Amino acid sequence: MAKNPASAGKTVTVEQIGSPIRREAKQRQTLIGLRLNKLHRTSTLEDTPAVRGMIEKVKHLVRVVDGQ
Repeated sequence: MAKNPASAGKTVTVEQIGSPIRREAKQRQTLIGLRLNKLHRTSTLEDTPAVRGMIEKVKHLVRVVDGQ
């Protein structure tokens, strides 16, 4: 199957701004899934609905720096 050309090459950059200490295990695992685990660390990921859903679950701990 071919990828959707409309979403090809789109990325989103997120930065962790909150600590995972005293958070639910699912939220800590979501941060690890976003390749974040320390404050002020940034990660550039493919902009997919799954990634957007993960960002939504921990929106109080991350900041979207750039969404191209």
